[in-house]
Amino acid sequence: MNRNLKLFGLFIGAAVIGHVALVLAVPNALMGVAMDRISQGGAVINRFQFGDRTTEKSRGVVRPSPDLAYSTCVYDLSKGPLLVTAAPSPGQSYVSLSVFAANTDNIAALDSSQYPQGIRFVLAMKGQAAPAGERVIESPSARGIILDRRLAPTAEKFAEVDQARRADSCAPLAG
Repeated sequence: MNRNLKLFGLFIGAAVIGHVALVLAVPNALMGVAMDRISQGGAVINRFQFGDRTTEKSRGVVRPSPDLAYSTCVYDLSKGPLLVTAAPSPGQSYVSLSVFAANTDNIAALDSSQYPQGIRFVLAMKGQAAPAGERVIESPSARGIILDRRLAPTAEKFAEVDQARRADSCAPLAG
């Protein structure tokens, strides 16, 4: 009986440790794959990329909405903070910017209802200097993804917001 209890305790302990390890490892692994794909193997870092209009065959993001135009920036703060800007869309159409850490945590969600003149902030890790007067979003990780979504339900509207989003920036601070 004593041996059975020890084996049962060992099994439960291993199950708990395995579960915790899985819960901690999977988000980082999935985000690593996503960042690698979006950045084209690390070739496009700290720069927005602009997705094509969504179709029924699109799968760059899970279940993309056909009413949205998507842009992404894989960021790397290891060499310093970034200045991130998202221009407003024509006619004050909806714009949403979300910042995700390397473990998939959404660390910021900003939209055009809060910032009708455009979204602007400095993305930095703790301890990195940012210019005075700038809104600062602190990332718990050096790497992650910024996702820009804009309302574009028709081909005509997509063309309009596509032109506006080309002014978006995700770049190291000058100086």
